Amino acid sequence: MALLFFGTDPNSGGGNCPAVWVDTEAAEGPELVLQGKFADADTRAVCSQDSPPADDEGIIRISVRMVEQIRKACNAAEAAGPQL
Repeated sequence: MALLFFGTDPNSGGGNCPAVWVDTEAAEGPELVLQGKFADADTRAVCSQDSPPADDEGIIRISVRMVEQIRKACNAAEAAGPQL
């Protein structure tokens, strides 16, 4: 697996913070990989009403401060098409 790192929460002090990567070797083309806090039970319940997560999925929370890093990762993944 090859992960291209795009950044962390700019207000964090280092590790253990929201982060974003692009998996450059995903089988069906680039994928975003996100690190964030697990959502609480109430949030998971509300989200599950719209889109129940599969057994191998989770719901996470990421600060809006991560928008710039996520946007850069999205743009890079989209521009790469099936291969980054």
